[in-house]
Amino acid sequence: MTTMPPAFRITELRRCSRRPALTPAPAGAVSLAMGEPDLPTPAPVIEAAMTALRRGETHYADQRGLRQLRAALASRLPAHPGRTWAAEDVVVTHGATAALAAVVLAMIGPGDRVVIPEPAYSLYADLVVLAGGTVDFVPLAPDLHWDLDALASALPGAAMIVFSNPSNPTGIVHREDELEALGKLLDGSDTLVVSDEAYHRLVYPGHAQTSALEIASLRDRTAYVQTFSKTYAMTGWRVGYLAGPREVVDAAAHVHRTYNGSVNTAVQHAALAALELPDTVVDAMVDTYGRRRATVLAKLSDVPSVHLVPPEGAFYGFLRYDADLPSEVVARELAERKVMVRAGVEYGPSGEGYVRISFAASDDDLRIGLDRIVSHLRGARV
Repeated sequence: MTTMPPAFRITELRRCSRRPALTPAPAGAVSLAMGEPDLPTPAPVIEAAMTALRRGETHYADQRGLRQLRAALASRLPAHPGRTWAAEDVVVTHGATAALAAVVLAMIGPGDRVVIPEPAYSLYADLVVLAGGTVDFVPLAPDLHWDLDALASALPGAAMIVFSNPSNPTGIVHREDELEALGKLLDGSDTLVVSDEAYHRLVYPGHAQTSALEIASLRDRTAYVQTFSKTYAMTGWRVGYLAGPREVVDAAAHVHRTYNGSVNTAVQHAALAALELPDTVVDAMVDTYGRRRATVLAKLSDVPSVHLVPPEGAFYGFLRYDADLPSEVVARELAERKVMVRAGVEYGPSGEGYVRISFAASDDDLRIGLDRIVSHLRGARV
């Protein structure tokens, strides 16, 4: 594990972080800003936590996670010849956030360069800066998929590449052929791939999500980050996990136990119950998001000043607008009109000129919010 960054890195983090604070919501505002399911956690998950508490599961768990949970998670990872996943290949963390922090802080040190295709979730760059590394942002192609030529130029010498698939904030699902191309670009290198697949079950018809662990040229170099938050509407439960090469997982586990300690024991029993839910439970949630996605597309399709690449997965719309205004200004103006969104610049330099909306909101809030966005952007200054 690399040495911890010096104190001045905290100042650098504050300076470099692209995540602005949300403008306080005025009375009567609706929020399309939060990447959080509005759907309830399934009842069997709640019951499992309550049962665990009643039988006295109130003490520390193994700092890597309950063995039975890690074994269950390992059994669900993509199998391939020559690799049998075991509980030792998994560490349970406080959501995907802690998994990302553990692997970046374990593997990146001062001077290490990390490639981040962007727009991307802002935490990635923040963690690299905190670890003392250097962020190399690589803009996406116009269709918001990877620009493979740009990646080919950026990847040589990189210690790590980090991405989400499906993507936050773009809603893009990176195709199997893109992942195969990335594997070819990394051939002969020691670059670690960190694949954040938090939205892997939230994919819409006509698109298919392929895990980096399913790609032969990537699987032995991939740290796989996952969470129960999005798939099972368990954001507040704070349970995620990391899997990958044993030496990477061991190093990340050391950081995890140093910074965080073990995850809540009863919550881990609830996670086990979530894994046993029938597919129909998750499918019903995806159908709900799919219906809301259709609402977004219908509301925005005829607005000449707003442009949207249809989301392929997750529950975000990354809206490009024609107004000649910084995205933070547009987000602030929309807040004044009682709809909360995220400024595109939060997600990297190429996010300027965009705002991100979440359609993990109630149907009524979504319709009201979209109406307010359209009304404002139709009249915005160009």
